[in-house]
Amino acid sequence: MGKVAVVQAFEDVRAALAVLHAEVEGCGSEPFSGADPLAGLADGCLDILAGAREVEAGFAGLKAKAAVTYSDSAHAIAPPGAPVQAQEMAVAAEIGSVLALGPRAASSFLAASHALAATLPLTLAALETGVLSWQHALVMVDETAGLDAAGAAALEGHFLDPDAVNPARGCRVGQMPAHRFKAKARTWRERHHAGSIETRHAKSVADRRMEYRPDQDGMAWLSAHLPAHEALAGWNRLTAIARSMQGPDETRSMPQLRADTFADAVLGSGTASGAAGADGGGDTGPSSRIRAQVLVTVPVPSLLGLSDEPAMLDGYGPIPASMARQLVANGAGSFYRVLVDPRDGAPLEIGRTSYRLTKAMRSWLMLRDVKCPFPVRSNNSLDNDADHLLAWHNGGSTGISNLGQPCRKHHRLRHTTGWTPTPATKNEPPGWTSPTGRHYTSEHQDWEPPWWPPGVLAAERSLLEEALLEHLALSR
Repeated sequence: MGKVAVVQAFEDVRAALAVLHAEVEGCGSEPFSGADPLAGLADGCLDILAGAREVEAGFAGLKAKAAVTYSDSAHAIAPPGAPVQAQEMAVAAEIGSVLALGPRAASSFLAASHALAATLPLTLAALETGVLSWQHALVMVDETAGLDAAGAAALEGHFLDPDAVNPARGCRVGQMPAHRFKAKARTWRERHHAGSIETRHAKSVADRRMEYRPDQDGMAWLSAHLPAHEALAGWNRLTAIARSMQGPDETRSMPQLRADTFADAVLGSGTASGAAGADGGGDTGPSSRIRAQVLVTVPVPSLLGLSDEPAMLDGYGPIPASMARQLVANGAGSFYRVLVDPRDGAPLEIGRTSYRLTKAMRSWLMLRDVKCPFPVRSNNSLDNDADHLLAWHNGGSTGISNLGQPCRKHHRLRHTTGWTPTPATKNEPPGWTSPTGRHYTSEHQDWEPPWWPPGVLAAERSLLEEALLEHLALSR
């Protein structure tokens, strides 16, 4: 068949595209719904979008396989003695010309395609069947880079193999945005391959710096590369200050308020009034009274110095155990220690400084959901609202299982449209049901038991666990 089959296949694809275009434009042979053509068309367009996503992913898998097969064939028929580097450049140039990619982009595409074909069979299969997008596949390639074959297979299996020992919880990888998958994959990698994070963190701390980059329209970027806990605490403090400045007479948006507050601090005024203040006076604002709040989830063995398992910095991700121990030991008022159950990794206690009932429940929601639970949303917990899933006036309780923490945008969406949250539990955030009846599962935390070092015997571990649980019971 050869080229004839390829030509015919793409003619069929183009014909199918013409049919789909006609359906989207409402010119199909028959309406989606005879009873309500407009509602039927709207629902049909969602079906087309879902199908198009799967087909796009399938084509991405096809392109990757075609690129690898072309590369292997080109190398096989190359003249004897041809320089390897020159041959690789020639292959990348050919692929780049066909796909209209620059040299660097073509080389990156080819390298990712080789990685998928050679070491990530589950990812390639999921791509071909439309379960994952190309962006998700690239995340898997990036996060398995540098791992040995067993490590790459374990990471891939955790997210893509439902029969894995401890598969990922919550919505499937392909149902979350690629940047959210990257955060989860990075967390899993750092947890299960913790040996190098201390070394890499030490080097990165030594490389901390400020950067200035001119931009268009009389603007410029000023940024700092800092240890994660410092950067996150600074961001949370700016957010808290900006929130406190909002009111009926404040016309600036949250991004503008953050930027103005930051500029005031850097330029030495120490005020939070910003360039757009009403009177330009010397009001110091609330900045001196507002502190950041950061949750640090520390596995017990790491806290005791028995292991180097990474801790989790809420709103950022995994951090070295040494950093977490330092934050807890220094007793920084902005950092709230979170201890986890040594049996299954679920959160047990939040630092006593925040253990009044309302604060504890709010902090528990932050730990459970991490972010706004709405599909594809990723804003930080500290910037979200608490919301009753079943309204209080309808008999809903103020328990963790009846609470969500949507961002303000999706909090309003819930109360002004047909989007509704679905039930939650103590450890699982609520999902959402759209006005069309489609259900979307939220992301879930991948809680795992802490790692105990080999030298800690089962009996000793049991004593430590019992002592911890007894301490927590007494402290309440």
